Amino acid sequence: MPSIRSIAAYAILLLTLIATPLLSAQAQDKDNLLYLDTQYGRVVIQMLPDLAPNHVERIKTLTKQGFYDGIKFHRVIKGFMAQTGDPLGNGTGGSDLPDLKAEFSSQPYVRGIVGMARVANPNSANSQFFIMYADAHGLDGQYTAWGKVISGMEYVDQLHAGEPPLNPDIIVKMQLATDAK
Repeated sequence: MPSIRSIAAYAILLLTLIATPLLSAQAQDKDNLLYLDTQYGRVVIQMLPDLAPNHVERIKTLTKQGFYDGIKFHRVIKGFMAQTGDPLGNGTGGSDLPDLKAEFSSQPYVRGIVGMARVANPNSANSQFFIMYADAHGLDGQYTAWGKVISGMEYVDQLHAGEPPLNPDIIVKMQLATDAK
């Protein structure tokens, strides 16, 4: 009959074998977590590099530069989406980086999905993005989806509506989870 020590040792070994891949996946996921702070609270976005690697890389680059800090939500349509990422605050601006080639996927546009804004040219996304309030399947396959809100959607719901809003809310700070203090 096995001793209690050998059973305990076996249990610890088994837990270690199970937990190690989970911890590794958790650490890897943190590389693709984005914190978007509003005056209402923190919105956590899981970036989806498997769907849109170039767009995720662009968001990471601009975030590390502090590009999004203080940027207005310049277009907020309740029941549809909230748009931000324009340094001019009117929907016509972008970063100094070149526009991105579209990375369309089969990801449906449902509540909480984050996509890149663009003009009529599918390869014109730059820095602006939007967060979906509701399902909008007319956008499926037409805009690059690069993330999804995994917590804090209630704070997106509190943004002032308008095109532009009379009193626009801003991104107080946006940072990668790996850089958060």
